[in-house]
Amino acid sequence: MTAVATPATAGAAPAPSGALAGRVVIVTGAAGGLGRATSIAAARQGATLVLLGRKIRPLEQLYDAIVGEGGAQPAIYPLDLEGATAQDYEDLADAIGRQCGRLDAIVHAAARFDGLTPLAHVAPDAFLRALHANLSAPWLLTRACLPMLATRADAAIVFVVDDAAEVARPYRGAYGIAKSALPALVAMLHAETDRTTVRVHGVLPTPMATRLRARAYFAEDSGRLPSPDHCADAIVGILADNAHALRGGVLSVVDASRSAGA
Repeated sequence: MTAVATPATAGAAPAPSGALAGRVVIVTGAAGGLGRATSIAAARQGATLVLLGRKIRPLEQLYDAIVGEGGAQPAIYPLDLEGATAQDYEDLADAIGRQCGRLDAIVHAAARFDGLTPLAHVAPDAFLRALHANLSAPWLLTRACLPMLATRADAAIVFVVDDAAEVARPYRGAYGIAKSALPALVAMLHAETDRTTVRVHGVLPTPMATRLRARAYFAEDSGRLPSPDHCADAIVGILADNAHALRGGVLSVVDASRSAGA
């Protein structure tokens, strides 16, 4: 695991405070729109972040933003979900256990969507990579980390899902197929962990101004859409609140915010 230090972080940092103080949280797709907003929101609540993404430079910039606000020093873990194997996720879990000593939550914010394309025009290898990045990879990461999560008194896994009617529309390709299946994974995993200390949640954001959405709605005025910050705050509220009953289902951001007190 790679942690990138900067001169601004030299010296002892004050102990973190906030609703997530002392907790270690993985955010996948950490440099993306929702992933970045969630990482910053969680850091503001005291979490120590493991920033997972494909490209190091955007993760370094996010690292600097978190530390610049006085957040706990994050860890950077470059990983391409499309090409990662089951062993890569086991290695990631081992690294977190060695270097962080614990894991309290995972936020699956990563997504791969290259644009609207007829299924017949998608190359077979591109189809399989997209299925893996959007469905298999979140499960393999979760599977590798479940033993560590299960040792915590309260652990949470948050999957970011899409509107079922939208992702099932034509030209969404493997992204739409994978995202259509994700709520079933959430429900099944919840049912299998319901009597444990691991909480499983699906969160459905409202439309947000992100690069991913722009690939499907390129004629839309993104300036009229909210930023990902509101959804990020709702996710952080879910991570912090172990008392609410919102487990196993797919929650809209409005519902998640109301129940988590965001």
